[in-house]
Amino acid sequence: MSIRAATEAGPAAVAVDRRRARGRAAWRRRLAVLAFLSPWLAGFSVFFGYPLIWSGYLSLTSYDLLSAPRWVGLANYRYLLGEDPQIWPAVSNTLWFIAVSVPLTVAFAFGIALLLTRARRGVGVFRTVFYLPALVPPVAATLGFVYILNPSTGPVNTILGWLGVDSPLWFNDPGWSKPSLVMLGMWGVGTTMIIFLAAILDVPRHLYESAELDGAGGLQRLRWVTLPTISPVILFAVVLGVIGALQYFTQAHVAASVAAGSAIQGGTTTTIEIGYPEGSTLFYPILIYHQGFRYFNMGYASAMAMLLLAVAFAVTAIIIWNSRRWVHYQGAAR
Repeated sequence: MSIRAATEAGPAAVAVDRRRARGRAAWRRRLAVLAFLSPWLAGFSVFFGYPLIWSGYLSLTSYDLLSAPRWVGLANYRYLLGEDPQIWPAVSNTLWFIAVSVPLTVAFAFGIALLLTRARRGVGVFRTVFYLPALVPPVAATLGFVYILNPSTGPVNTILGWLGVDSPLWFNDPGWSKPSLVMLGMWGVGTTMIIFLAAILDVPRHLYESAELDGAGGLQRLRWVTLPTISPVILFAVVLGVIGALQYFTQAHVAASVAAGSAIQGGTTTTIEIGYPEGSTLFYPILIYHQGFRYFNMGYASAMAMLLLAVAFAVTAIIIWNSRRWVHYQGAAR
């Protein structure tokens, strides 16, 4: 019906025709949005949605990668939460790493960024030097640290021996293996440092000037101006750090393997204990890997992975929920 015909038919027909036209335009906009989003939707469905659903199904089955999955219901979860003797050591190691590594790494990255904002000369060189370790592949960085901290031939213990200091065994000592991994993580904080550096440089100068006029010193300006202003960035770094620590795998696995001497020598490979030394580097993701690809308990490994996903989601939600007490957004209503 044309507008002229609808006008002759009456105001009600005109209103109906206009609503239909708006509806068709809205559908065209939705289709255009879906067309632009289709590459992401396809990738999300293929590489995340389908694997997530399939893992959820496998977690309820007994599956060894060779035969068809056999339905066992919640048996994997019951064994996971109450009977597996390796779960709680892996959980305790992972919680220790989160509690120690995340605060130290965030604080170290923030401290380096703060120092770089106060540098007068060679700022570009210093930024490059502190960022370069983040570009090193995790396996290469871990191999380098295992060599540097080698108890017998490493340069660190050699220097400590010259100084008359008792040298730790580092990755070969259950009391030093996790602190060694923490030092490795702190060495590669370049990405977090760059984010903090951008946030600190973005703090409005007039806030510092106002605080200085009120008699605030350097520490007071840091406490009452810098930290509240960049608190959203701190939240971002903490959330990413916690999620990364929950999924910590590569560095711990490589360090334990190399420290235990599992590298190929003379055409043979020696078998090592999981989480060498003495289970101190047995993190939850490493246990998932061994259950799935060493023991071929893929159904049980899927149950462990689903539990890890639920814990990561819950921990992230708790952190974000509690962040309302200390995160301040510029321009937000109070």
